Amino acid sequence: MSGITTLSTEARAVVDGLSNTGEHLVASADLSAIVGASAEDWARFAKNWEDLKLDTFMADGGTYRYRRYGQFELDPFTDELTLLPHEPYRQEKFFNKLNGGVDRVYEPLTDEFVNDPLLRKLVIELGHIFTTVDDTRRWLVKLHPVRIIAGENIGQPAPEGRHRDGVTFVGSLLLDRLNITGGESTTYDEQQNLLRTVTLSERGDLLLGDDQRTYHQVTPIEAVDKTKPAHRDVLVVNYCSLPGRLPS
Repeated sequence: MSGITTLSTEARAVVDGLSNTGEHLVASADLSAIVGASAEDWARFAKNWEDLKLDTFMADGGTYRYRRYGQFELDPFTDELTLLPHEPYRQEKFFNKLNGGVDRVYEPLTDEFVNDPLLRKLVIELGHIFTTVDDTRRWLVKLHPVRIIAGENIGQPAPEGRHRDGVTFVGSLLLDRLNITGGESTTYDEQQNLLRTVTLSERGDLLLGDDQRTYHQVTPIEAVDKTKPAHRDVLVVNYCSLPGRLPS
């Protein structure tokens, strides 16, 4: 339990934010301190977004999203992190009115992505934070590296609108913003009151939410110069509680 009982000052601030309001913005500098990452680590990790594949499951016919998908199981007390066999991703229509209700088969995470030490540290440290908030013993972690492109047309980071993901905790980690405007993230409480509006702008900025208590959405992106490449790269993280909570 040493990892959980020795949370850094920055990690404790995240725990307090999630506990109090159900959401929290982790600035890049604070996340870098939590996971022990340098600018070089972030730059190396961000290169994985150059190897994503077109999402062919967009019910709106859009060709603006590229992604991969994979799952891990995490024991936050031993820091054992296990890559699970690849399987389709599914959300029900209740949570995703646009793309829900079908099995979406995406390309798996690459070996470079899975084996990056920054990824391992990120998944483990977030597990420590979330377990401190809600006492979960085991986590199913779903990872979605996503690139939204703009170019001649707008790109839709969240075409389903204001929503929940149907998990326990959700996060959006910025890896790159290139030649775009928009992409403003907003969080709301259960009564649909506005909690926060922010544009993730620095590599390593992370917006977290308790998916049982909050909703989130992201505005479209548009290219500043439509003749040049334009994209928004994020890692969407979903943490799902597995059976076996701590005794009260």
